[in-house]
Amino acid sequence: MKQVNAAWLALFALALFMAGNAQMPVTDPVESNYALTAKEMLLSQDFISPRIYGNYWYDKPVFFYWELIAAFKAFGITEFAARFFPAVFGLVGVIMTYIFAKKIYDTRTALISGLILTTSLGYFIVSKLIITDMTFFVFFNAVLVFFYIAYTGKRKSWYYMCYISAGLAVLTKGPIGILLPGLIVTLFIAIRRDWREIPRMKPLGFVLFLLIVSAWYFPMYLLHGQDFLETFLGVHNVLRATQSEHPRWDVWYYYGALFFLLFFPWSFVTAPQAALKYIREYRANNSLPHFGKTKTFLLTWALTITIFYQLMATKYPTYSLPSLLPVAILAARFLIGEGRDMMIKRIGIIWTLTLAIFIGFAASPLTETNYSNRDTAMFLRENVKDGDLLVSFGEYKASIVYYSELNMLRLESAAEIEALRPVPGSWTAKNVMPFIAIEDLPFDRTIYLVLNSHRYEDIDGTHYLDDWKLLRTFPKNRVYVKEPITK
Repeated sequence: MKQVNAAWLALFALALFMAGNAQMPVTDPVESNYALTAKEMLLSQDFISPRIYGNYWYDKPVFFYWELIAAFKAFGITEFAARFFPAVFGLVGVIMTYIFAKKIYDTRTALISGLILTTSLGYFIVSKLIITDMTFFVFFNAVLVFFYIAYTGKRKSWYYMCYISAGLAVLTKGPIGILLPGLIVTLFIAIRRDWREIPRMKPLGFVLFLLIVSAWYFPMYLLHGQDFLETFLGVHNVLRATQSEHPRWDVWYYYGALFFLLFFPWSFVTAPQAALKYIREYRANNSLPHFGKTKTFLLTWALTITIFYQLMATKYPTYSLPSLLPVAILAARFLIGEGRDMMIKRIGIIWTLTLAIFIGFAASPLTETNYSNRDTAMFLRENVKDGDLLVSFGEYKASIVYYSELNMLRLESAAEIEALRPVPGSWTAKNVMPFIAIEDLPFDRTIYLVLNSHRYEDIDGTHYLDDWKLLRTFPKNRVYVKEPITK
C-alpha cells in the first residue's frame, strides 16, 4: 500500500469509471428519460425547463441535465458523452474521500478508503449510469465533509462551503439535498451536546444557499407556477416519501440487505467481523464500545442515511449510495486495525480484474440485450417514413424515441388511457408521453407497431394482429406494420 499514491489512485479510478462507456447503449427505463430530456432541451435551446416528448417534465431539478447538455455539446450526442459526467463525478467522489480521510486520519487510511470506494460494486455501477445519483453523492457528502472540517478546525469560513454544496445538491435532486445533511449535522451536534457550535456555523451562509437554488427554482415557478409545484414537490418529493411507487420493495430490511450488495466485496470482509468484534467487547466489558468524535460522526452519517430512507415509502437501490463514503473510511480503519493489508491487496486485485473482464466482455452485450432498445430504434429509423404513424403497445420505452428521433405514441384502449392520464398529486403525473386509443387508429396511414414482450400473452392466440405484418423480432420487442386501406 505504501507504494500507491493519490495520483495512481485517481488514474485507476478514472480508467475504471470510463472504461466501456462508449460501447454501452442508453438503457430503459431510467437512463433514457434523462438522456432524452437533455437532448430535447439542447435541441430546443431551452436550458431552464426540462422537457420530454415535447412536454414539460418536472421529475428532477436541472443540474444533471446541464451536465448532459454540456457533454453533448463537447462530444456530440453519444453514449460516451451521456456517461462522461457520471464517471467524472465518480472520480471527484473518490478524491474527496481520499482528502477527507487523510485530513481526519492519515495517508494510509486515505488510500485504502479510496480503493475500497472505487471498487465497491454499487459505486462502480453508478459511476457509469446516466442518473443523478453520482452527482448527488458528491454534493450531498461535500456538505458533511466541509461541516466536519469547519467543526474540528479553526477556520469556520469552511461552513460557507456547506451552504454552497447544499445548494448544488438541491439543484441536483431536490430539497433532500439540504434536509438530510441538516438532519445528520443536527443529530451529531445533539449527540455531542455541543450546542455552542450552532452560532459559529455562519448562518448568513444560508443566503448563498438561497441564491444558488433560486437560480433555477424561481424562474421555474415564474414560468410554470402551480403545475411545477404540484408535480415536482407534490409527486416527486412528498408522494415518494409517503406512498410507495414500488410496493413490493417496501420491506423493513430493504437497505440493510442492499448494503451487502452495494458495498460488495468489502461488506463481507468488514461488516460481520466488525459486528463480532464489538459483540465480544460488549460481553467482555459489559458496556457499549466507546467511539471517539470522528468515528461517532462517520457512524451518524452512514446510519442516518440508511435509516432515513428505510422509513420512506418509496425505495430505490441508489438512494443510500451517499452512505458509502463514511462506510469506506470506517471499513479502511477496521481493516488497518486488524492488520489485513495482504487481504486488501488480494481482494483489490482479484475484484479489479473481475470488473475489467465484465467491462470488456459482458457490459455492452448485457445492456444491449436486456436493458436497451437501441436495436429496435435503429430499425424503425431506417423504415418509418414521414407521414407514417409509430405506436407502442406495452411498456413505453424512451430509448426508442431517443435513438430513432421519431414521435412514438403509446397505444392503449380509450378506457385505459383515461385511467393513465396525468393527474396532479398521483403517480400518473409521470405519464407525459403522447397517447392514442386503439379505437382511434387511422385507416389511411401506414402504422408501425412496437409490441413489448410484456404484452405477448395479451396478443398471442387472438386475432388482434391478423391485419398486421410481422417485420422483425428483437429480444424485447416485435415490430409490425399495417398498410393503409385503399378503396
